[in-house]
Amino acid sequence: MKKMREIIGWPEGRGDGIFSPGGAISNMYAMLLARFKMFPEVKEKGMSSVPRLVAFTSEHSHFSIKKGAAALGIGTESVICIKADECGKLIPADLERRILEAKQKGFVPFFVSATAGTTVYGAFDPLIAISDICRKYNVWMHVDVSPETPRNRSNSSRLLKKCYEKRNKRTFLPHKLSFSFFFLIPILIFSLKSSTVYKFSFSFLQMKRSSLQGTIGFEAQIDRCLELSEYLYNKIKDRDGYEMVFDGKPQHTNVCFWYLPPGMRYIEDKEEKKKRLHKVAPVIKARMMEYGTTMVSYQPQGDKVNFFRMVISNPAATFEDIDFLIEEIERLGHDL
Repeated sequence: MKKMREIIGWPEGRGDGIFSPGGAISNMYAMLLARFKMFPEVKEKGMSSVPRLVAFTSEHSHFSIKKGAAALGIGTESVICIKADECGKLIPADLERRILEAKQKGFVPFFVSATAGTTVYGAFDPLIAISDICRKYNVWMHVDVSPETPRNRSNSSRLLKKCYEKRNKRTFLPHKLSFSFFFLIPILIFSLKSSTVYKFSFSFLQMKRSSLQGTIGFEAQIDRCLELSEYLYNKIKDRDGYEMVFDGKPQHTNVCFWYLPPGMRYIEDKEEKKKRLHKVAPVIKARMMEYGTTMVSYQPQGDKVNFFRMVISNPAATFEDIDFLIEEIERLGHDL
């Protein structure tokens, strides 16, 4: 755990921590922490003692942000979703605009949840710009960090360290990097227990998927997954019948794409094409399950119809496996 704290930038690895059962409850811990820091009286007096609180998160963020708001009595309507760009990154200008709107209405902005690796696109919000806005308006910043990291672990560490250097006691909360530890500031324990006074006020960090391999081995596994995802992207980006959901290389191990069967590629009516395309991924996945050869998840996103969302998380996979996946999608979907 000390080594993990060193990676995130805490001087000499100082700090404390606990284990967390998962990301959803970790996001709720983050919200609880931010609320207690701003209004410690809420612990004894309840929500009736505080003004109307509002939280902010990307429209592409994890569902557990609203879930946490509901569980804590803040309310899902108090979570304001911020616009994301075409690649799924939160737009800082829209965040600042919505914070100002909330303040003008008499609400109290208390929490911003940024994401480093969104669930669907694997997008990384612009953490430094978000951190600057949080400092400007004295709002707690939480970073929901995905199981793998941007391009490689060391790059992610430098980014989070930079955020750490810019943070104050109310603006930085890293969460769930790449192992299975959960670093916690004692203020969270104080918000749940009584009597003891704690002196520290840093944030917590939950990390998933640890193994007894050391940081070099772990980084090599992450790099391998990223290499495989880039290989898949390069294979299909210009291949007949494939369309990427957004332009550019994947930011993460998520590769999002549509497969258009031969009979659908030249349909001119956009609405008809969209309607038929929406049904393609579900049918192909069902056939994959029936044959037992492979499986790829799919889902819609906003105004985008069902697309394949291939998340490569097994470093033991090979380029041949990726080639087989492509061929299997084409085999099972050629007649649709």
